[in-house]
Amino acid sequence: MKPLSPRETVTELDKFIIGQRNAKRAVAIALRNRWRRQQVPEELRDEIAPKNIIMMGPTGVGKTEIARRLAKLAQSPFLKIEASKFTEVGYVGRDVESMIRDLTELAVNQVKSEEAEKVQAKAREIAEERILDILLPPAPKKAPPLEEQPSLSAEAGHDQADTQQPPSTREKLRKMLRAGKLDGREVELETTQQNLPVVEIFSASGMEEMDINIKDMFGNMFPKKTRKKKVKVPEALELITREEAQKLVDMDLVTRQAIERVEQSGIIFLDEIDKIAGREHAQGPDVSREGVQRDLLPIVEGSTVTTKYGMVKTDHILFIASGAFYVSKPSDLIPELQGRFPIRVELNSLSREDFIRILTEPQNALLKQYVALMETEGIALVFKPDAIERIAEIATTVNERTENIGARRLHTIMEKLLEDYSFDAPEMTGKKIVIDAAYVTQKMEPLLKDEDLSRYIL
Repeated sequence: MKPLSPRETVTELDKFIIGQRNAKRAVAIALRNRWRRQQVPEELRDEIAPKNIIMMGPTGVGKTEIARRLAKLAQSPFLKIEASKFTEVGYVGRDVESMIRDLTELAVNQVKSEEAEKVQAKAREIAEERILDILLPPAPKKAPPLEEQPSLSAEAGHDQADTQQPPSTREKLRKMLRAGKLDGREVELETTQQNLPVVEIFSASGMEEMDINIKDMFGNMFPKKTRKKKVKVPEALELITREEAQKLVDMDLVTRQAIERVEQSGIIFLDEIDKIAGREHAQGPDVSREGVQRDLLPIVEGSTVTTKYGMVKTDHILFIASGAFYVSKPSDLIPELQGRFPIRVELNSLSREDFIRILTEPQNALLKQYVALMETEGIALVFKPDAIERIAEIATTVNERTENIGARRLHTIMEKLLEDYSFDAPEMTGKKIVIDAAYVTQKMEPLLKDEDLSRYIL
């Protein structure tokens, strides 16, 4: 894939996220710097550390979406994790190293899928042959009378020809299979299943890896059982193709590529980092705040984590942290951790104009989603411009009066607005529904007037 310039990256992000130009520029530069690092001489390459980013801003303004879309553009292994899920080493809960193991698992699955796609054509051919063998078993070899038995050399020469059907019959069947003329037929397949005992592991530091090893150990101890089942030919083809593709994939190569991809282009999005930023000391152990920061520090600085696929270095993984920072602030993080997040970007609260653009402009805009959903019922749903403006006004008003949850407020309003039509849609096939400002006001005004009710409903 051709590396994108920062300007091209921002343009791609603009298709899905409205506004937040500063944050988009910061992640676009970070992505381009990864490509630049690969071009510098090798002796300098390892010295260039990624410039990790902290995004600050209220919920629902696009922090997570920017990171997710960035990873998709870069085709990088991407993991979103809540920082508040971790506990300090020595306590029951997830330790910070688990996110590297999770990212490696994701990368292995990603590379495995890519490699399986490459061998798909060959796997399909093998699957076809296996289906043809089931539909047209080889003819049993008949032993000739004793006096007519050929010599050993002659028997070896004719052995294969005697046990196969005439090529013309097999080729005719192959053509029928490819043309879909055999789709209605059922074939009997032998599938493998393995019954493992349920083992629950109470997770502490490193215990997740023990869980994996126990599963592998039981997998070798307990024999695999085979079960025969009848399926239609197309389903049998898919099952066999998938099975053969897995056999053709070189897992050693997959593991090497996955680890390299994690180390060189992995992205970890640490959400809710403000929840571990408080440094005030309460009574008892500091299980999930400053203790987690101390555990997080070596991962972000660069260390080696043991996974079931091998050792993974975290020196060049890009970390993007985010938080609303309502109560705490970035300076409440321990100084060493602050130093590992040199880029800080503030995301703006969404205005009425932003809401209008969010509803209409992105490729996955909310209004486009509802129009497509109603089309499945044979209903034409139309939103007038004044209705869109009124929805944006209501979202802005409710966010100001109650908790500001950003663009997520639009989901709540749209569901409430279209609740009746969504319920009655199966009986309204062929109709056209026009949503105007008057209808929006009629549906939403009672909730807006009753402020206590709007806190619960909206």
